[in-house]
Amino acid sequence: MRFLPVNCNTIMVELSGLAETLALLDSLNMAPILGIEEIIPAARTLMVRFRPTKVSIQQLATEIGRRDLQERSHAMGKRVVIPVHYNGDDLALVAEILGCTVQKVIRQHTENEYTVAFTGFAPGFAYMVSNTSQWNIPRRTSPRTRIPAGAVALAGEFSSIYPQASPGGWQLIGMTAERMWDLSRPSPALLQPGYRVNFRDAGRHPATISLPETPDKDMAPALVASSHLEILSVGLQTLFQDLGRVGQAKWGISGSGAMDKSALRSANRIVGNPSDQAGLEIVQGGFKAMAHGQMLIAITGASCPIEIKTPSGEIFSVNTYQPIDLNEGDEISLGVPVAGMRSYLSVRGGFTIPAILSSHSFDTLSNIGPAPLKINDKLAVGETSRCAAISVCETPAFDMPDKDEIVILDILFGPRTDWFTPESIDLLSKQIWQVTPQSNRIGLRLNGECSLSRIKRQELPSEGTCAGAIQIPANGQPVLFLADHPLTGGYPVIASIADYHLDLAGQIPVNAKIRFNPIRQFHEIQGSHDLP
Repeated sequence: MRFLPVNCNTIMVELSGLAETLALLDSLNMAPILGIEEIIPAARTLMVRFRPTKVSIQQLATEIGRRDLQERSHAMGKRVVIPVHYNGDDLALVAEILGCTVQKVIRQHTENEYTVAFTGFAPGFAYMVSNTSQWNIPRRTSPRTRIPAGAVALAGEFSSIYPQASPGGWQLIGMTAERMWDLSRPSPALLQPGYRVNFRDAGRHPATISLPETPDKDMAPALVASSHLEILSVGLQTLFQDLGRVGQAKWGISGSGAMDKSALRSANRIVGNPSDQAGLEIVQGGFKAMAHGQMLIAITGASCPIEIKTPSGEIFSVNTYQPIDLNEGDEISLGVPVAGMRSYLSVRGGFTIPAILSSHSFDTLSNIGPAPLKINDKLAVGETSRCAAISVCETPAFDMPDKDEIVILDILFGPRTDWFTPESIDLLSKQIWQVTPQSNRIGLRLNGECSLSRIKRQELPSEGTCAGAIQIPANGQPVLFLADHPLTGGYPVIASIADYHLDLAGQIPVNAKIRFNPIRQFHEIQGSHDLP
């Protein structure tokens, strides 16, 4: 095993192959180590997030390093049979690659039993392997821009099924009408790690994919006749966000949540809500709403002008980070921020919206959560105790960045720093990087005068990623993953920003500049030698 640093509370365990990876995963699930909070398995790695107050990074490496990887002793998982119409566009090509007939490809695919090794890429996307198959199918040299939901595909040693329409580079061998991901089920993902899967030949007739409609009616804000906020303008984007959905890795879902969690917590405290209550995340102002009934709100985050227009036409300005009392018919509007990127609006009593997978956050990558707001939405306001205390001394956790300044972000090198040239490692922190307009909640796409170069040119098997990871794609220009990042990625991560700068990163506007400040150099983690 190799133990590689990721950030202050996450390490990457690298193993020789999938068999060892699954054996270690089984061992850690059956005999957990105190302090481990989440494990994200991949082809040759486990990304382990832990609580440093419970276990040190050296103790964790020592405990994991003692595990026996020779045998898997897990209980047999649930068995799922999936009917497949073997009519994929790449079926003949796969047969050619394997040097056999199409009929033999179908026969082997249906006779082998597969096990779900891990999930990633998209919610419900399961990487399945067979102990008896020796297939190693190369990905397409040019990925398709759209693969339909239900497509059965092969890549490397894995077989999988696309849960929703998306781009992809896997070889397509068929279609199934089974729903891989359905929020109307108690367990939305049909396939989960450890499940056993058998494919059944359903004939070559086209499959009719019957996917559930986007459950907007279940995810939309509730309409009520009593106290509510009527949306008049949503600006560039307005979303419901709370502190995110943690612990959903087994379904291929990242945490999501507010980009500036400190600002959301402050907004809730100002109006007397629990600090994890869902609020509105408003991007670059342009938001306007009308109050129906009396309510107390707060707006935090980006520094922006705020105006209230009364039913009589009187207009006055209010400030961020203070309680704002709205009466019947008052209109509140947010202008373009002078600093920062995102504003947060909380209302006393909270918004009455359903939770989706234990959270009210909308994940822009997986499209999970209450639907993005639109004009004429009416957001119901919940009840609250009259004696709930409010906070009148909230202030921003940091100075909001503007587009004309250089923002300093602390970084920790790893886990794949050694894939890059010494010059590129040095360049990462010495060069100024500009935030491009292609940035969003998934990540900040950065541009620098010089690109970063790799020593190792081989393809990196998909492995877990975390919020704050600085991934370097083929063009050598960094992507800084944020709240809605993919759970796994196939490009090397050279470093990650420190957790305490994640909120700041979420407020950096387009065209602003970033300088990375290393606070820890790259080195492999060694275990504690003083443990019994």
